[in-house]
Amino acid sequence: MSRWSMLGIAIALFASAAGCGRPFDVKTAPGFIELENQTRYAYRATTPEGVVMAVRVVEDEDRGDIAFWTQAVTLQLRDVAGYALLSSDEVTSADGTKGRRLVFGHDQDGKPFSYRVTLFLAQDRLFIVEAGGAKEAFDRALPSIEWMEKSVRVRCRPIIPLLFSHTCNRW
Repeated sequence: MSRWSMLGIAIALFASAAGCGRPFDVKTAPGFIELENQTRYAYRATTPEGVVMAVRVVEDEDRGDIAFWTQAVTLQLRDVAGYALLSSDEVTSADGTKGRRLVFGHDQDGKPFSYRVTLFLAQDRLFIVEAGGAKEAFDRALPSIEWMEKSVRVRCRPIIPLLFSHTCNRW
């Protein structure tokens, strides 16, 4: 087999491997464990107290901008689920992608709960980074939640530009 044939096979294997896995990267903070076999989430981690950090990916979502998705999420959580929007601010992912973080509060059975949603658009996808739990436990876990949120990368950086596409998964 020629050197060029072997190189072609290696490139094909690399390209097929690039399509596997998550289209984002996130680090799990100490005190959290990553949960396996999640169907609704691409990533989900929890503390023993039930504070959860998760990432969902909406594929092929090249419609709408951050303002659209911010309003859609706010209306859904406020009007349908009964959450109060406490704050909204611009954030930047670890790879420089601009996004929006929404902080909500909610009382359930007389107990306060905290819920954060961060939205990023990249790779023709909507990335939804969520964190929530009982307010007291959530507040204790907040430094770790913020650390994980800051570790999120939603844009691929091609190793070989020829192999780069919107489905790039180098994580």
